[in-house]
Amino acid sequence: MGKCFSFTSSRDKCYRWSFSSAGLRSLTANLGDGTFIHSWGPKAHKPNKPTLVLLHGIGANAMWQWGDFVSPLSTKFNVYVPDLLFFGDSYTSRPERGEGFQAECVYRALVAAGVRGRMSVVGLSYGGFVAYSMAALFPEAVERVVIGCAGVCLEERDMEEGMFRVRSVEEAIEILLAQTPEKLRELMRLSFYKPAKNVPSCFLADFIHVMCTENLQERKELIYALHKDRKLSDLPKITQPTLIIWGEHDQVFPIELAHRLVRHLGNNAELVLLKNAGHAINMEKTKELYKHLKSFLTRKLENNGKSSKVD
Repeated sequence: MGKCFSFTSSRDKCYRWSFSSAGLRSLTANLGDGTFIHSWGPKAHKPNKPTLVLLHGIGANAMWQWGDFVSPLSTKFNVYVPDLLFFGDSYTSRPERGEGFQAECVYRALVAAGVRGRMSVVGLSYGGFVAYSMAALFPEAVERVVIGCAGVCLEERDMEEGMFRVRSVEEAIEILLAQTPEKLRELMRLSFYKPAKNVPSCFLADFIHVMCTENLQERKELIYALHKDRKLSDLPKITQPTLIIWGEHDQVFPIELAHRLVRHLGNNAELVLLKNAGHAINMEKTKELYKHLKSFLTRKLENNGKSSKVD
């Protein structure tokens, strides 16, 4: 099947068409230091619309993770959807692997695309780490933040103390960067509250071949960098209004990490828990996630920077 027809490649082409139909175009920023950031952005940036940045997690490229959201969100925002480094068409020859470097590159790419003024940033899973770093590094530019199922406040010792379903970073990498249908099924069981059953191995192998084999070593290094020497005491407290949204049955980043982040941020944060959902809230609870994003991102900001609902 993989030699004559690729479901994954065909689906990728469908996403490209849907992004273009939503008024987005493909952009590539050469940051001049061996770093290239590919993103999708509006064909015409409209000054009367606020700017919204959507950051994906580890797995497929940005289109696959935000495909169901760009069309409705583009009616209300200037939407930018970058591929993070070593995903899609984004790459760097530099050695940095931390989420802070990802955040700097995304911000520089947005500036190169002509983005000016304030923006909101939404990050899912690994993208949530990058979104948090953008808020910390560029507080004058980032107006509000959404962190979806992203354990930004995890500590290195959490693994040793048994918080996670895996016992080591190496075991986590084998699942998160699955290279066999068996490991991809294991990832699906961890990511979904109700994972699909009886998915043919040929479909899974095709997805791995198209989406999961490039830049494998670099992606491993991204995961190692997230975990190594991580301490809550080193995590800055961002001051922007922050929505933390989590699947109640998340087995990748357990719900305790959501509560820990709320405690860390205090009054600037609000927590939404999605019932009957695991880690992949963008796929399992698409409508609910969109509803909460729309509500939070369109609230009027008060003078003190906090958001309030508008009747």
